[in-house]
Amino acid sequence: MKIVKLSFVLISALSTLYAQRIGDIANVIGVRDNQLIGYGLVVGLNGTGDGSSSQFTLRSLSNLLQTVNVKIDPADIKSKNVAAVLVTAKLPAFARQGDKVDVSVSSIGDAKSLQGGNLILTPLKGVDGKIYSLAQGSLTIGGMNGKEKGQLNHPASANIFGGAIVEREIENNLHDQEYVNLSLKEANFNTAVSIQNELNKKFGKKVAVATDSRTIRMMRPENLTTVEFLAKTLDVDVKYEKEDKIVIDERTGTIVSGVNIKVDPVVVTHGDITIKIEASDVPLDDKSVDIGGDVQIASTENRIKIKKESMTVANIARALTKLGAKPKDIISILENIKRSGAITASLEII
Repeated sequence: MKIVKLSFVLISALSTLYAQRIGDIANVIGVRDNQLIGYGLVVGLNGTGDGSSSQFTLRSLSNLLQTVNVKIDPADIKSKNVAAVLVTAKLPAFARQGDKVDVSVSSIGDAKSLQGGNLILTPLKGVDGKIYSLAQGSLTIGGMNGKEKGQLNHPASANIFGGAIVEREIENNLHDQEYVNLSLKEANFNTAVSIQNELNKKFGKKVAVATDSRTIRMMRPENLTTVEFLAKTLDVDVKYEKEDKIVIDERTGTIVSGVNIKVDPVVVTHGDITIKIEASDVPLDDKSVDIGGDVQIASTENRIKIKKESMTVANIARALTKLGAKPKDIISILENIKRSGAITASLEII
């Protein structure tokens, strides 16, 4: 029997209560990063830059040279040491002028590699069109640059750590705010109520109220500044109910699941394979294969028999692999088992 390799990762993600800091499961509304973007040129490439087919690169280089009093027709430029790139960055909350942020640089032309290049001064703008930072510097490319598994690696993206300097600040004055809101990273009514109750107990008065499954509205006590109030609030431990979840990466064939996510008995037909998954303490016949974990396979019947307490996604995926199912088949089977209602945990496909 052909055994197919499947990337299957198990994590403990049971629907149970855990003690978590509020700061780990909720965000302060309004305190967030802001996305920045800019268009620039990378120079200093060793013949791996954009070719003559990237007309926008040649025009950009011509315009750049004109700023230093060098006038040249784009058609006369033959250099392959330049690449047009998009530059992105995240402006952190409360970033001040002179602070440095990391930037990502990605080729938008036909450059073979950005290795060894330098980004020329590039303004980074927000969605309002205003310039918030300026980026420039030498590119850093992670990973292997050369032969990897017999293939040439031509990195078309790179980073500059601390490569942008903040020039404009985003106003966000917490000091004078009387009310502050929290937003849960995962909506849950029980968790929202738990935060409400723990905060009211912590401060000895009604300072918090859960307005929905994700939002907690808080009123700052008179004896604390907003910063002091948030510092104390975000450090409070609360009962946090984690959600059962199965995450599937269809591109890589990776399945991430809680260890004990249960599956009800079900019959699945996929292509030319029909699989009966059942819970029973009665052993299969002598031709069955015991793969451990209270799981047995009757390969001639494509039947999987599992003890009731072991009817989990992890064991079923392991059994399907033993039956020779390919990763894409296992993913498809799990998706359809979910649609049938035999899996109650949420399924996220990325």
